[in-house]
Amino acid sequence: MSRIALLQAQTGIDPAHNAEALIEAVRQARAGGADMLFTPEMSGLLDRDRARAARNLSSEADDRVLAAVRDAAAREGMWVHLGSLAIRREDGLLANRAFVIDPAGEIRGTYDKIHLFDVDLPTGESWRESASYARGNRTVVIEGTPVGRLGLTICYDLRFPALFSALAEAGAETIAVPAAFTVPTGQAHWEVLLRARAIEAGLFIVAAAQAGKHEDGRETYGHSLVAGPWGELLLQMDGAPGLGFADIELGRITEVRSRVPALSHRRSIPPVERA
Repeated sequence: MSRIALLQAQTGIDPAHNAEALIEAVRQARAGGADMLFTPEMSGLLDRDRARAARNLSSEADDRVLAAVRDAAAREGMWVHLGSLAIRREDGLLANRAFVIDPAGEIRGTYDKIHLFDVDLPTGESWRESASYARGNRTVVIEGTPVGRLGLTICYDLRFPALFSALAEAGAETIAVPAAFTVPTGQAHWEVLLRARAIEAGLFIVAAAQAGKHEDGRETYGHSLVAGPWGELLLQMDGAPGLGFADIELGRITEVRSRVPALSHRRSIPPVERA
């Protein structure tokens, strides 16, 4: 059994301040007995003022938040799933990129968000993620983590079950869903979608989320959770920032899949015939 910690953050517009909060979260997670810490989407900077944000964006090699978390992971000797950072790619475009960092502080794998959030909400909120970010083109499973084979997704990816199916069929035992869900969509869909993804594939879902009123004016839903392979909730936080813990027993996956072997029953779907 492995103990994990989830950081429910209220990330702001100052990367240095955000880095300090992440370092403290790593320390507290280790002190609480966790083998791995999971953080939300955009843990290093959350700023919808594009001009101001641009001044704080850098390449992966130069990102000070990433460097700080790698140092903290090595110092505490624990794994960290850094939910995502805004990273400037070599071609000048931005990536919404997740990182898995091992207890030596080494980057074991990365994932760039595939599905970008471009919506107009009834509340008047409008989001155009594709105006700033390039979409990813790789699915990623990281071997040997404290939660077994770890599949990577980010936030809006949650609405696309084919990605979760692909990760499960590639052997994922846990799938991370770091997020910064809006309040209206979170209230309506957050828990039900996360539990559905866990049930469909018979695996663990770990979803660390942003929470509360942020410096740039947005409000995020929070309610970070861990769902087991039967859809049971092992952790469910509220809407305030904080740190939560859950215990993962990977043997539960075999037990659940023996009862409902849906993953092994999946078949390729033939083309739709119109009549």
